[in-house]
Amino acid sequence: MFPKYDVIVVGAGHAGCEAAAAAANLGSKTLLVTMNMQTIAQMSCNPAMGGIAKGQIVREIDAMGGYSGIVTDLSTIQFRMLNRSKGPAMWSPRAQNDRMLFHLKWREMLENTPNLDFYQDMVNGLLVKDGRCYGIITGMGHQIEATSVVLTNGTFLNGIVHIGEKNFGGGRIAEKAATGITEQLVSLGFESDRLKTGTPPRVDGRSLDPGLHRDRACKRLADTRRHPQARAPQRAGANCDSVGSALRVPDRRHRAG
Repeated sequence: MFPKYDVIVVGAGHAGCEAAAAAANLGSKTLLVTMNMQTIAQMSCNPAMGGIAKGQIVREIDAMGGYSGIVTDLSTIQFRMLNRSKGPAMWSPRAQNDRMLFHLKWREMLENTPNLDFYQDMVNGLLVKDGRCYGIITGMGHQIEATSVVLTNGTFLNGIVHIGEKNFGGGRIAEKAATGITEQLVSLGFESDRLKTGTPPRVDGRSLDPGLHRDRACKRLADTRRHPQARAPQRAGANCDSVGSALRVPDRRHRAG
């Protein structure tokens, strides 16, 4: 059913998308496997690209032919250069993005990349022989062979979601975790541990009284000069001058978390 691929990339988050694009653009017959085609390159928490450290990484990826900078420019709704009060070495380009448009632009660019195929399924095992990985086993039982396998699973490998004192399995809220790969990697001699990520609380703007919260809320305007994340300037997003807000939380509420 499946041909043998040069590269299989497991997971279609930002890293997986870049890995698949890089392999395909270098001429490798590539397969990108994801549990849900509708969440390719989804922005999970803060819908922004860039900022301290990540802003430099986005531009380094762009310099090597990656897509992150291009997609960012096409879906930007606000741009700010952070740390202006410090020297130029500390300046950090940060774009806030339209979450849905970001995902759609990523998928559009990937679908127009030669040598790249897609498959929707969970990968719950690796084909390994004589210490070498030569393919994957999917939840549907398909065995797909490849010269190289790249794992970009993000938070999904045996992922656990914590909400207050409750916890349950999941890679993201309302999305199941990926099982099987971690156990196999451990059996092959790899070490497994957990990395905790944090999701910022969402505030419904309709629930805020501008008069009541005026002392704790302040506007964050876009920069008048926009700095593209990609070398080749892209058509700007729908509204690059969106106004953001910063809301200071009282100490007693902050400690409650």
